[in-house]
Amino acid sequence: MKKRTFDIIMILLIAILLVTLNQFDLLEKSAKFMLIPILSFYFIGQFAERKFQK
Repeated sequence: MKKRTFDIIMILLIAILLVTLNQFDLLEKSAKFMLIPILSFYFIGQFAERKFQK
């Protein structure tokens, strides 16, 4: 799987997760800040993959 395809799939999954949480009113006022930790863990994972790849 190409990296760009994986990135697009991950972004879509995160968006679906956030929309679902919003529909159940689980996000309330913190919805705009929910994407920050999710994306930070995603990019940390990408960095770790590149750094420790063997």
